[in-house]
Amino acid sequence: MPRPALTRLRVTAIALVVAAAMTGCSANSSDAGPVRLRLGYFPNLTHATAILGVEDGTFQRALGSDTKLEPSLFVSGPPAITAIMSDAVDAVFVGPTPAVNAFYKTKGDVKIISGATSGGAQLVVRAGITSAADLKGTSIADPALGGAPDIQLRYWLKQHGLRTSTSGDGDVHVTPQDNSQIAAAYASGAIDGAWVPQPYAAILVSRGAHVLVNERSLWPDGRFTTTNLLVRADFLKKHPETIVALLRGLIKETDQVNADPAQASQRANAAIAKINGSGLKDEDLRAAWADMTFTVDPLLPTIKEYGRRGTDVGVLTGGDLSGLADLGPLNTALQAEGKEKIAE
Repeated sequence: MPRPALTRLRVTAIALVVAAAMTGCSANSSDAGPVRLRLGYFPNLTHATAILGVEDGTFQRALGSDTKLEPSLFVSGPPAITAIMSDAVDAVFVGPTPAVNAFYKTKGDVKIISGATSGGAQLVVRAGITSAADLKGTSIADPALGGAPDIQLRYWLKQHGLRTSTSGDGDVHVTPQDNSQIAAAYASGAIDGAWVPQPYAAILVSRGAHVLVNERSLWPDGRFTTTNLLVRADFLKKHPETIVALLRGLIKETDQVNADPAQASQRANAAIAKINGSGLKDEDLRAAWADMTFTVDPLLPTIKEYGRRGTDVGVLTGGDLSGLADLGPLNTALQAEGKEKIAE
């Protein structure tokens, strides 16, 4: 992603949080007029159904004229979670470990209500690195400390007898940095590889890296959550019908994406290019898209396992995850769309 676009998105996220702090009250505190649904998401392929649901109007049509959809863009999990914890957004598409972290920090005042994407994360490395043992003494990047790729990287290294630390010391130097910086860091030789989501893994491969670990190989049936939908518990309690309507829109968009993957990938790429100023090359797009599955199933066991692994490697505080999800609204929406419910 171009740096100017990143800067604009950071400003958007910061402005939302500051505005919420200054007002000191919920933007939905008044019962007069249409409900406002402030929805956050990232301009990443792993958020494709969110991007397209906003871009093509599927979400707004599902919500109807009584609800005003107000979308906001974020560049990573930390500002998105700050926004939802500061009442600057009502719901946000985000990765599993930021969602778990927010649940811990708010003592259960946020809920996972749906999945969005499964798969789409890989460890890609320089030529000559063919095993975990070859990584000793190398520098490996990931998008953010405490994010799902960061936890999975540290956990996988630990399983192979390699130490890491949050300060970057250890047998392998783990260096969290923005996804947008990783390709340049790899090209300059500053890092030897990265555990990253799509399309960044595909981009690095197109620049000479190779896949050492596809994270799908580490989970039962190759399924693990990459993106889920998180909502403030008080908004869900006050506006359950709004959330059900949003979820019906997400189900419809997911069906559209899965019905014609080739067209959906092009639509998503065009929407991202509109946001960022540039899209992906066709070969990078095809490789990245093939590594992902779009589903509203949040795959809760994998989210909870991320929480356990985060505690195991010392980047999450840990705690009881009972009540992390509320799939009641999703199952209501699925039933309304003639689909089977998902077990919580």
